[in-house]
Amino acid sequence: MPRVAILGGGLAGLAAAARLSGRGFEIDLYEARPFLGGRATSYALPTGEHVDNCQHILLRCCTSLLDFYGRVGVADRIHFHKEFYFLEPGGRTSVMKAGLLPAPAHFTGSFLGLKFLGAADKIAIARAMLAIRRERLVRTDLDGISMLDWLREKKQPQRAIDRYWRQVLVSAVNEDLDRMAAAHGFQVFWLGFLASRDAYEMGVPSVPLGDLYEAAARIPGVTVHYRAAVERIHWGAGRVESIEAGGRTREADFYVSALPFEKLQPLAPWLDDTIRHFTHSPITGIHLWFDRAVTTLPHGTLLDRTVQWFYNKDGGRYLMLVVSASRQLTEMGRGEVVDLAVRELAEFLPEARHARLEKAHVVKEMRATFSAAPGLEAHRPANRTPYANFLLAGDWTRTGWPATMEGAVRSGYLAADALTQMRANDSRIGTGL
Repeated sequence: MPRVAILGGGLAGLAAAARLSGRGFEIDLYEARPFLGGRATSYALPTGEHVDNCQHILLRCCTSLLDFYGRVGVADRIHFHKEFYFLEPGGRTSVMKAGLLPAPAHFTGSFLGLKFLGAADKIAIARAMLAIRRERLVRTDLDGISMLDWLREKKQPQRAIDRYWRQVLVSAVNEDLDRMAAAHGFQVFWLGFLASRDAYEMGVPSVPLGDLYEAAARIPGVTVHYRAAVERIHWGAGRVESIEAGGRTREADFYVSALPFEKLQPLAPWLDDTIRHFTHSPITGIHLWFDRAVTTLPHGTLLDRTVQWFYNKDGGRYLMLVVSASRQLTEMGRGEVVDLAVRELAEFLPEARHARLEKAHVVKEMRATFSAAPGLEAHRPANRTPYANFLLAGDWTRTGWPATMEGAVRSGYLAADALTQMRANDSRIGTGL
């Protein structure tokens, strides 16, 4: 039975393992840390609470991720929400949800009722949404221009950009509009808002992220090696001969790298010309525990401020706040970030003005995702490489998605399917990047 070594226990590596399970392989998965999940994980604080490093959510259009959750038996731990809550400073709330009309008109009723946009904003947004539907398959420049360039081309009012387009897209892609390829903005709105009636529904894990991915350690046919960082890859004549992981030499018939690009680069110098095009975009998660409930909403997106979302984690007393593309927070100290978050939250939730903050925790993921910049798509590598038994996975590879959990899972599935085909063809020749 051929042996597969998977390098990295994040979502891409776990997805590859799950896809290969039952296909006649012995699978070894090597993870540097003592837990799985990569950047989508959780850990215990000294005070005993388990916290996610950042709130990770999905939409129903994330079909590969949902399939993965089904394969590892945790699909029932995702709770889907059918309403999005937009909060203005002062607390006024608007709700966006699907109505009775079929897609792509299913949001018509709630969209017209949004209080934070004026009539001119709504007309402009509706025209742009129609343009997305019309242009998504015919324009050839969407990877080369920014989403902000496209919005200005469509004469979107500044308030519509700030309160609608930016509010949705920065959180979805983890990048600012002027740094985001328009193709990714198109994809979010087409798949999430226009293509079907329920694709927009937001799934939030009901358990810590670590609980979701530790279930993957029980995938049949997979042996997980914890604290086994990959230290070296031995490159032979067109093939990988072995790896060094956890201080030992490990051999396999096939190798799948599911490492982030910055971790793979020193191990694979031949990828330098590809990886040099990639940069990171950070995410900051802010955990706040109050002495009383400050909201009954399950979640909300906050307009016109630095904090973009809050998630109600425990009866309104424990909230997790998220700032995507959070470059403005990277140089701030923990106390400054907490003060900013509490101050802004009080502008939206009246009860927060009177509650006492009992404790707080800040997580800055400086390398949360790759920056989905214009022009980058041409440099994202395919799964197959010049090395016949070495494949690539990871959200940074050519998945057709930005840096999301869905993109990571798709990359793992693509690598697993390519490996399966290589074995079926008795392939010993890589197809190149």
